[in-house]
Amino acid sequence: MRQGLASVCAVAVAVALAQPVAIAAQGTGTAQSLGTVRLSRAVKANGETLAAGTYTVRLTTESPKPAVGQTQAEMRWVEFVQGGQVRGREVATVLTPAELQKVQESKGPASGSAKVEMLKGNEYLRVWINRGGTHYLVHLAVGP
Repeated sequence: MRQGLASVCAVAVAVALAQPVAIAAQGTGTAQSLGTVRLSRAVKANGETLAAGTYTVRLTTESPKPAVGQTQAEMRWVEFVQGGQVRGREVATVLTPAELQKVQESKGPASGSAKVEMLKGNEYLRVWINRGGTHYLVHLAVGP
């Protein structure tokens, strides 16, 4: 988790192979659905293994303690849900369009969609969701 958030700038300039995925947003009370993504390989979310497969990504109301230089509004916990059960959680970096322009070098997903991309070096899988112009970046370490 902490490694994935170490530098949004460094991750944003990483060379990536993108896989667009359409998403639909729905509210669920304490957590709000950002959409559905397909993970092509096993990854680590907050130290726990997430198997390859399709997951609904839900935005929670919880924020972790901010990293140096970040505000709480820039970070939120998301849940990866499969079969109605939370299979893992990870911190998402939340970027407004203005904030995204400062660090973005590759084209992000269109509003209402997501892309899952393997980052340079094949060490991280990035889930990038655009919901109404707000971008949610989740970095998952590759591994069993």
